[in-house]
Amino acid sequence: MRRLVLAAFAAAALAGPAVAANEAPKTVAPKFETVPQDAVLSYNLIGLNVTDAQNGTVGEIKDLVIEHEKLAGYIVSVGGFLGMGEHYVAVSPNSIAIGYDADAKKWKAVIGATKDQLKSAPEFKYDGKFKR
Repeated sequence: MRRLVLAAFAAAALAGPAVAANEAPKTVAPKFETVPQDAVLSYNLIGLNVTDAQNGTVGEIKDLVIEHEKLAGYIVSVGGFLGMGEHYVAVSPNSIAIGYDADAKKWKAVIGATKDQLKSAPEFKYDGKFKR
């Protein structure tokens, strides 16, 4: 359910104009798009394991950062067990290679970093307006 809500939010954020914090959204006529076959949908990303170059799991994509109607980053969880002790880092979209493995019929995410490098990266915290 959370993935569906996040996917709907991401689609709405990417599709519509930005709205100031206390400003009512302006009504605009919808602009319809064709989704290219090489596109990635947010539900394919949220929960996707991130591996290193040796195919070892180093984290999981937990969230998408959308800024000015564009993907600005991924929130990746590193470490922890069953949601306890997770360390979150914000990573540039260019840092993670996303691709579809047709043979395995699944999406893959590869980063050029080790789990230890991600654990020592600056932590992203879900607080303030990002609090869950």
